[in-house]
Amino acid sequence: MKLKEGSFLWYLYLDKLYCLLSVRNVKALVEYFHLLDVHHNNTLNDVLFYHFLHHVTNLNRRQIMIVFNMLDWNALGEIGFDQFYMLVCILLAQENHLEAQFIFRHSRPVFELLDQDGELKIGAEHFHMYNFLFNIKKQELRELYHDFDITGDRRLTYKEFKLFTIFTMDKYQERQKAEKEKEKEKALLKKKTLHEVNVSQKDLLGINESQKNK
Repeated sequence: MKLKEGSFLWYLYLDKLYCLLSVRNVKALVEYFHLLDVHHNNTLNDVLFYHFLHHVTNLNRRQIMIVFNMLDWNALGEIGFDQFYMLVCILLAQENHLEAQFIFRHSRPVFELLDQDGELKIGAEHFHMYNFLFNIKKQELRELYHDFDITGDRRLTYKEFKLFTIFTMDKYQERQKAEKEKEKEKALLKKKTLHEVNVSQKDLLGINESQKNK
């Protein structure tokens, strides 16, 4: 999933630590929601919702309706601002590669969204259906049910899901740390190379000057 450059969401900033919008951004989002709500019901129906997501993302019709049904968990045929806000944060988290951080910070709401049947358990099929939103890799899904499905029924309770989010967050932080170390090493190598080049140039200039003096 990609946000379309220049769309309204493109200009919103998602806090990287808590994966939430600032108060200023929330106010702007409320105004935007009211503009989309042409019927003035403080809700968006499936048609308005489709045109909104089609305008700001590259999701296809099938994916958009899957998202709508996920948010419209009580089957009213419309969503309110709370669900809209949650969706915007999910979209921005994916756009900024913060999916693991988002799921960790908001594990309970995410679990409830995935638990479409209201059985307080989520199966692998739920992850597959919404994977274009949360970007969980196939290997991670296999590890998820192999390592955290304590009951062995191929379905996760909230506690099992929470353990998974903690584990995933730890792996994410380790990757971030490794990438920072790699960037640091590159910067040091570049600095060292530049220093050696400068020294070589100075040595060469010194040789040239001595030859001229001769």
